[in-house]
Amino acid sequence: MEEQKIIIQKENHIATVTINEPKTLNALNSKLLEELGAAFDMLASDAEVRVIILTGAERAFVAGANIQEMSGLNYDQAKVFGAKGASVFRKIETCPQPVIAAVNGFALGGGSELAMACDIRIASEKAKFGQPEVGLGIAPGFSGTQRMARLIGFAKAKELIFTGKVIAADEALAIGLVNQVVEPEVLMDKVLAMAADIAKQAPIAVQKSKEAINNGWDMSIDKGIDYEVELFAQCFETEDQKNGMNAFLKKEKTEFKGR
Repeated sequence: MEEQKIIIQKENHIATVTINEPKTLNALNSKLLEELGAAFDMLASDAEVRVIILTGAERAFVAGANIQEMSGLNYDQAKVFGAKGASVFRKIETCPQPVIAAVNGFALGGGSELAMACDIRIASEKAKFGQPEVGLGIAPGFSGTQRMARLIGFAKAKELIFTGKVIAADEALAIGLVNQVVEPEVLMDKVLAMAADIAKQAPIAVQKSKEAINNGWDMSIDKGIDYEVELFAQCFETEDQKNGMNAFLKKEKTEFKGR
């Protein structure tokens, strides 16, 4: 029986998605991208899932896109391949639930781009990040130029992309590419702890907050504020808001139902 390339585990409102292609350091080919997209389609519509963790099997998060597949592509084929990766990563970025990348090793090229599509990145001390595509004669193709500049600023993004430099986890933390760096043996414990903190909050409120941050980014400040006010008001139509505020006033605890 063929080994699963995308492994999904669900427990306590948390789904963990593991890219399981260790022989290639989880390099992304077309089929793997399709399976990853299908996994996020399924999880996005699962009301029981409040947080998603994305990681890679064994020594790598994702070492990049599959160079063996890319090496023979022409212009039209490369455009299809790039669009497929960009579409899947955008699906992850706009997934209703928060997505935490547990970066356990190499996150290079497509792997770096995949991590940047997640909401939060927690890295092992062994993690390595970079966009080394220019050393292969290509530019980043899975939205790396766009997300890196937005995350760490234009000047630093240009430096890393133009030089193809690979950086260690501590430098990634210093420039704002990752949220935390932890010892390898506690990576998943730390990620699960953060996921649990998020999962116990009101899920609709968390999703509205993600929506406000993501979609407000490209708006003017005035439009962004109006957009936030609209999403804020929508929360008052939920049972979670009523139960949460009543419990607060009574100094009681509540468990949110996502309704």
